[in-house]
Amino acid sequence: MRILIVEDELLVRQRLLRMCTELAGSRARFDAVSDLDAAGDRLQRSVYDGLLLDLNLGGEDGFDLLKRVVAGRYHCVVVSAHRERALQAFEHGVLDFVPKPFSRERLGQALERLLDVGRYRSGAARYLGVWHAQGTAMVELADVLWIRADGDYSEVRMRDGRSELHDKSLASLTAVLPPDFVRCHRSYLVNLTHVRTLHAASGSRYWLMLNDGAEVPVGRVFVEEVRGELGAI
Repeated sequence: MRILIVEDELLVRQRLLRMCTELAGSRARFDAVSDLDAAGDRLQRSVYDGLLLDLNLGGEDGFDLLKRVVAGRYHCVVVSAHRERALQAFEHGVLDFVPKPFSRERLGQALERLLDVGRYRSGAARYLGVWHAQGTAMVELADVLWIRADGDYSEVRMRDGRSELHDKSLASLTAVLPPDFVRCHRSYLVNLTHVRTLHAASGSRYWLMLNDGAEVPVGRVFVEEVRGELGAI
């Protein structure tokens, strides 16, 4: 993996770079920059898998970059002294929030989430960032009906009928989506808050009927899990 560190304080940046390199070993390569302009330039020119981001960068707000990051293919861990912004960060789809001053152990926990994102689920996102020609738009996850795999991307279907394309795969999105979103098919995640009923037909065919009348397929291997989740609502 290739991970970018964005931190304006030189000593903290050097410490992050040294500790992350030691903790990750050969599993990751790290670069470090000090401001939003440099970070934006790096992200535009190079392919990264993850980001360690400070929220206060010489007076600049790291959330300006965070909103762009969560719309992309990479995941983000915030490292910040501003603990009061942790909830806001999680709502925007970060994997973890490491408060400053940080210990080696706490940084290691966050780094493991970043290096093995498929094993962890933060589940606190409220928004999903999507690319628009005018910039990044934040979509309310409460308004999302389902998310479908579309090649290397994901199609996000809204309850008003719109569809948005997201750079993250289904597996990658699962790491930040709240528990209302469950895998119902190898190609679908569904928002259970919009599900009316589970149906079955001959030939072991299953599908979910949504509140707006739309149907979402259910794979046989996911039926029991979906039934259990629906029963828990």
